[in-house]
Amino acid sequence: MKSKLLLCALSATATLAACSLAPVYQTPVTAAPAASYKEAADWKPAQPSDAVPRGTWWSIFHDAQLDSLEAQVTTSNQNLKAAFARLQQARAQMRYVRASYLPTVTAGAGATRTRTSTNAPQYSTVKPPTQNDLLLESDVSYEIDVFGRVRNSVAAARASAAASAADLAVVDLSMHSELALDYFTLRSEDTQQSLLDRTVLDYTHALELTQNLYNGGAVPLADVAQAQAQLETARTQAEDVRLRRAQTEHAVAVLVDQQASTFHLDPQPLSLDVAPPPVDPGMPSELLERRPDVAGAERRVASANASIGVARAAYFPVFNLAGVVGLESTQGVSWIDAPSALWAVGSSAMMTLFDGGRRHAQTDQARAAYDEQVANYRATVTTAYSEVEDWLAALRQLERENSSEAAAVAATATELDQANYRYKAGAATYLEVVIAENASLAAQLSAADIQVRRMNASVLLVKALGGGWENPTPAGALVSR
Repeated sequence: MKSKLLLCALSATATLAACSLAPVYQTPVTAAPAASYKEAADWKPAQPSDAVPRGTWWSIFHDAQLDSLEAQVTTSNQNLKAAFARLQQARAQMRYVRASYLPTVTAGAGATRTRTSTNAPQYSTVKPPTQNDLLLESDVSYEIDVFGRVRNSVAAARASAAASAADLAVVDLSMHSELALDYFTLRSEDTQQSLLDRTVLDYTHALELTQNLYNGGAVPLADVAQAQAQLETARTQAEDVRLRRAQTEHAVAVLVDQQASTFHLDPQPLSLDVAPPPVDPGMPSELLERRPDVAGAERRVASANASIGVARAAYFPVFNLAGVVGLESTQGVSWIDAPSALWAVGSSAMMTLFDGGRRHAQTDQARAAYDEQVANYRATVTTAYSEVEDWLAALRQLERENSSEAAAVAATATELDQANYRYKAGAATYLEVVIAENASLAAQLSAADIQVRRMNASVLLVKALGGGWENPTPAGALVSR
């Protein structure tokens, strides 16, 4: 009979413990994705080998030095280490909350010696006024999770830990992307530096030629002044590029956790003839599975949903089972004897009857926090689609700009050659040469700027897509025309 009663009690407890006051969770609804990206409409399929692998996505640029620096980011970047520490904190918090599934067991021992006043009203002549009390006991307490408070707390902590893991992936993607952007910016500044240094040298020779012509009476002093002004302007531009390159190099040093005072990258101009690698944007419907920030936002919604259940459970009683077992005696020699044994077992239920609206306020707060996370999730999704479209458009338009600027570079080079011929023959003033030289330099600097913007757009597109992927269908890869 006792075993049947115990079985019934356990069955009832299990039935009650199955209750949960959290709303049934569903991923927030967002607008249905388009069939394809609008800005990729005029792209064509690339070869299967152009697929971008998840993980070391920067390898698509086939730059050994970039690969080496990216590897240092993985192992040394302090922002990544901080994000990993936050993940460890979230996982530890989840284990802490999950421990509530199990009973709490404590043990204690005590020894006291007391003397009762002979003038006290409870004084007894039977017992001696001075006594010992030796106690050794163990307490067990366990909360019966009738209304799901513990389970929802664990669910909220588990979802928060998953969100922290997604945050780590976001930081990882951000740090590697930032390094790639700084690296290509540095290489573009090397290109500009090389171009301006060569220009300064050319302008120095032009100044010498003009000075010799002036000394021979062939040109006026104004031509010498123009040549001098042009040379100094080019020198100023060259020094400014040196400043920007130094600052970019320092930024790279921070990302790989090295001292800027000792870190150095040798100049390596960015080639203007190399097109950015093809990037596969895939289908818009796949984007939400790729981006870690979307995953993190969704897990925060799940955590907030579980927190509503925790808040609602506060309206209901908390049921506890408790027990104690131990030994107690007034003498050490009989402390561990059987007659010294003690035990107790019982249950309790506690419910707040009036709290001035605190529980209602906590529930409203939990619901508002859920609404906030839903809004954040939907905003993250909208931003994700927008960023992909932005960089698809940038790659397409920058390719067109690159073509037109290459034609401009060729045209200004021809114009400069003709102006120099005319000037040396005395058929043109030096002002015409200055105008042609400035136009040629501006076109070349603009071409270098467009090239680095193309490379950076490729990096940012990969970042917008979540950092690379396994190409599910080779024909799905796209490359601009």
